[in-house]
Amino acid sequence: MDLGLKDVHALVTGASGGIGFAITQLFLEHGALVAAHYNTEPRGLKDLQRKAEWQGKLNIVKGDLSKEDDVELVFKNARAQLGDVTVLIVNHGIWPENDAPLADMALEQWQKTLAINLTAPFLTTRAFLRQLREPSSNPADLDKVAVILIGSTAGKFGEAGHIDYACSKSALQIGFCLTLKNEIVKIAPRGRVNAVAPGWVSTPMAANAMQNPEIKYRALATTPLRKIATPEDVATQVAVLSSAKVSGHVTGMCVMVEGGMEGRLLNKMEDLA
Repeated sequence: MDLGLKDVHALVTGASGGIGFAITQLFLEHGALVAAHYNTEPRGLKDLQRKAEWQGKLNIVKGDLSKEDDVELVFKNARAQLGDVTVLIVNHGIWPENDAPLADMALEQWQKTLAINLTAPFLTTRAFLRQLREPSSNPADLDKVAVILIGSTAGKFGEAGHIDYACSKSALQIGFCLTLKNEIVKIAPRGRVNAVAPGWVSTPMAANAMQNPEIKYRALATTPLRKIATPEDVATQVAVLSSAKVSGHVTGMCVMVEGGMEGRLLNKMEDLA
C-alpha cells in the first residue's frame, strides 16, 4: 500500500536498534528520506546506508538528546543533508532493567530516566517545531507534518518496580500528546500528533527480561494473542500514523500495540492462600 511517504523527510530518534531500526528500514522501503539518530553506537545503520537502493536517502546523526546543544546539532546535520524534517518519530528511551520500588529508588535513577524519556522528547520536539516555524530553503511539507511518540503499556497500566519509566511514558503518551496536538496546528495547520504504545517487544532492551520464564508468563497472562510483539509490529503502526494520506484526520490518539493486553498480573497463587 502506498502511504504517500515518498521523499518525506523523517527523523527517527533511537534508530540504531529494536523498534527504531525497524521504523528506519520500513520508512526507507516506502521511499522516505530518513535521518536516523543514535547516541552511542550506530550498529546496523551503517549497513543500511551502504545499500545501493538507499544511497543518499539515509543520513545518520549522533547526539545526546537530553542536551540542548546536541539536539540543535542533530537538527542542523539532518537539515543540511536532506532538508527540513517533516515527520518526527520520538522513539528513544531507557527502561532500567533492575526492579526498584519507589521506596528504594535512587533519585539519580529517577532523574536519569526522566531526562532521557521526557526531557529529551521535549527538547527534540521543541527543536522540530522551531525549524517548522523558521524554514530553510528546503522546507518541510506542512500538509504532511506529523509527530509520533513511542509510549508504553506502562504508561497506561503502570509498572511495579519501574515507576520512573511508567511516569515518563504516561506523561508522553497522554499529557504531552494531547497538549501538542493543539499547539502544533498554530505552526503547521495540518500537523498531527499521535502516540504508539507497545507492550513487551522483542528488542535488545527487553531480551534479558524475556529470558526469565516468570516475567514472560506475567507479560502474556493477560494478553489474548499470547505472543510478544516484533519491532515490525510497532513500526507498521508508526508508518500508518505518520502518513497524511491514510491518517490525515487522526490526531491526539494513542494506539496500543499490545496484543489486547488487559492489564497486569499482580498476584501469584501462593500470595492468595
